[in-house]
Amino acid sequence: MHSFQLSSDALIAIQASLDGGAAILEVYHNETTEVELKGDESPLTQADLRSNSAIMKWLEQSDHPVLSEEGKHLEYKERKQWSTLWIVDPLDGTKEFIKRNGEFTVNVALVKDGRPLLGVVYVPVTGELYLGINGQGALKINLDANETFTHAHLNDAVSLPVKKERPFTAVGSRSHMNEETESFLATYREKHGEVAILSKGSSLKMCMVAEGLADVYPRFAPTMEWDTAAGQAVVEAAGFAMLHKDTRLPLEYNKEDLLNPHFIVL
Repeated sequence: MHSFQLSSDALIAIQASLDGGAAILEVYHNETTEVELKGDESPLTQADLRSNSAIMKWLEQSDHPVLSEEGKHLEYKERKQWSTLWIVDPLDGTKEFIKRNGEFTVNVALVKDGRPLLGVVYVPVTGELYLGINGQGALKINLDANETFTHAHLNDAVSLPVKKERPFTAVGSRSHMNEETESFLATYREKHGEVAILSKGSSLKMCMVAEGLADVYPRFAPTMEWDTAAGQAVVEAAGFAMLHKDTRLPLEYNKEDLLNPHFIVL
C-alpha cells in the first residue's frame, strides 16, 4: 500500500481525468470518427468539448478557478489574481487522436504561485494514469475510464521511476524533430555513444522520463501551459526536472503569455 495522502483536490483531479477520458472514448470509438469532419462538428472538437464538460463538473466542486485550453481567452488582469488554479487540457494530442494511435491524454494540474502542486496525466485508450504530488512522489495506476477511483486502487500502483537496464534514451516527438533537437542530441551521442530515440505523442513524452523509460526529453518547439503543467507535476514528483532551455530554471505557469519557452526534461 502506498502511503500517499490524497487531498480532496487530488481525488477531484483523478476522477475528473477519468470522466474526461470516458467522454473522449465515446467519440473515439464511434465509427463516424474514422473520418475527420471539417468545421466545428469534427469528432475532435466534440471529444474536446465533452471531455472539458466532464472535467469541469468535478473541478467546480473545488474552490479554485480553471485555466483550460477551452477557456484560454481569459484576460491576464483577471488571471493574475489567482494564486492557486487548475490548468487543464481536456484532450492533449490532436494529431494522435486523428491518427487513432491512442497516444493522447487528459491533463489536469493544480498550480500554486506558478508552480505545479499536483498533476494527473491519463491515457484513456490504455487506462494508464500518471499521478504526481509535490513532496509525495509519483505513481502509475491502471484505471478504466468508466471506473470510480478509490484509495484501494493505490494497492496496485507502481512508484515512479522504475529502474531498468537500458541504453541511454531520449524522447522525441513523432511530429517535431527539428535541427535544433538533432544537434542537442548529438552532444549526448558524444557522451553515451548510441542514443536510443523513443517516440511518443502528447504529454506521454514527459511521463516516459518520469517512469524511467527515458533519460532526456528536449522540446524545442511551441507548447502551451496546458500541454505541460500536469506532466511537469509528474516529472518533478518522480525526482526529475523540467527546465527552461536557456535559463535552466523550472517552467512557470499562469504567465501573461501562455506560450511555454523551449524546455528540457531530465
